[in-house]
Amino acid sequence: MTVDRRDQGRVASRVGRRSVLFGAGGLGVLAAGGIGILKATGGPSSGDAVDAGSAAVRRAEAERRPAGQRTVTADLRVQSATVSLGGLVVPTWAYGDSVPGPLIRATAGDLLKVNVDNALGSETSVHWHGIALRNDMDGVPGITQRPIAAGSRFTYEFTVPDPGTYFYHPHTGVQLDRGLYGVLVVDDPAEPGAYDQEWVVVLDDWVDGTGTTPDAILEELLATTGSSGMDGMDGMDGMDGMDGMDGMDGMDGMDGMEGMHGMPGMGEAMQSPLLGGAGDVTYPHYLVNGRTPGAPATLTGEPGQRVRIRIINAGSDTAFRLAIGGHRLTVTHSDGFPVQEQATDALLIGMGERYDVVVTLADGAFPLVASAEGKAGQGLAVVRTGSGRAPRGDVRVAELDGQVLLGTDLVATEASRLPSREVDRSIDLVLGGTMAPYRWTINGEVFPDARPLEVVEGERIRLRFENRTMMFHPMHLHGHTYGQVRGGARKDTTIVRPMQTVEVDFDATNPGQWAAHCHNIYHAESGMMTTVSYRT
Repeated sequence: MTVDRRDQGRVASRVGRRSVLFGAGGLGVLAAGGIGILKATGGPSSGDAVDAGSAAVRRAEAERRPAGQRTVTADLRVQSATVSLGGLVVPTWAYGDSVPGPLIRATAGDLLKVNVDNALGSETSVHWHGIALRNDMDGVPGITQRPIAAGSRFTYEFTVPDPGTYFYHPHTGVQLDRGLYGVLVVDDPAEPGAYDQEWVVVLDDWVDGTGTTPDAILEELLATTGSSGMDGMDGMDGMDGMDGMDGMDGMDGMDGMEGMHGMPGMGEAMQSPLLGGAGDVTYPHYLVNGRTPGAPATLTGEPGQRVRIRIINAGSDTAFRLAIGGHRLTVTHSDGFPVQEQATDALLIGMGERYDVVVTLADGAFPLVASAEGKAGQGLAVVRTGSGRAPRGDVRVAELDGQVLLGTDLVATEASRLPSREVDRSIDLVLGGTMAPYRWTINGEVFPDARPLEVVEGERIRLRFENRTMMFHPMHLHGHTYGQVRGGARKDTTIVRPMQTVEVDFDATNPGQWAAHCHNIYHAESGMMTTVSYRT
């Protein structure tokens, strides 16, 4: 998707069996150390839960609404559709008749009203990923709303408080892994606009309509009941001492694990040198802006132009390493908020993360490559500013093997950094799981049976994401942005690498009941989700 500044104001088995998981070790730690401990100055709250329909939620929304607020309206029809992905025609579900769905654009402070018409034969919902919006409009059935029943309508109405790059998708089952996603851009009225053109780039892993469906894949994963090769894994408790080891950068310490590939009942692992276990699902296609590499989307510009690229990973099980041949990327924003500008060859983007980068265009035709991290395959778009042969779909650009930046490397600008204050409450979220049975946990519990994480309005909260598995998890908090303790970058989705801990702080200023989960949709659906629960 291209916006000119002048126009603005997987049929084989798809389940990849990873060779080793440290879930048993993680559960052993919980038994020894306690589950869901709240290390708070005043202890856990004993008050009532602030539900999505409460007066506190309405009050917080009223406080967000500026005088003379403008209203922006949009319509989404959720339906079965046959779509072309660039030579590949598939039956799927879509918002309207396109993948991605319609671009929705508003300005910070606007009231956004989106009428959703569910023409599916199934219930659905729409979650507004990354927006610190009113709780009853967050789109999470069972927490903030009833699902939108088949054949019915629902209107989402909320203030968009912060400028940035966001997206929308269902929070119902594994519907995200169909064609149900679209981009929401919230413009900043004070944006200096130091670029000539804007592109929106959406990355996705695609399997629907290729002989299976995401629901069938989830069913296959959940049917995995055990493996003799995993017997005795309780002995992995000794890995505790690896917490936060800086020496794990690059994951060189995993080399000794290679001999564990091919364990009985398990297939070859999908591994990344940066992220460890790189996913559970093997996909036949990777898309950029809804197109396969065989018929890629083209992004057009002129030599010398500075282009702002808004990049969204809408994938369900795949991180992408993104680069443009012959160009460096300057990262300016992460999950909507400004960061200290940092140049890099490539950017590693977890599921649910968004980055804005600025690129100065050279003359010719260049590949924009989104390589599926730790997997075989890639997405492709063509950046064209002049004559030249279009790159092949399997092109490999040198930049992918150069400097690679992760969100945990970024530093906040002074303006976007959280104000300094003491932490009132610290909460551990210990990430665990096993492949056989397929079960992913937070603090040893699976959603919806997980005990809520209690907070009180006005507190400064520290979340400690402790990953006790050999799989990366992009952890996402609804309704808030947080500051990463290391570097301070404001985000709502952060990659937590194997056997590492990431700490983030947020201010409890948006009352309600909020989901916190892994944005690998298959992990979330098999238990890796909990609720941050405001209490009175």
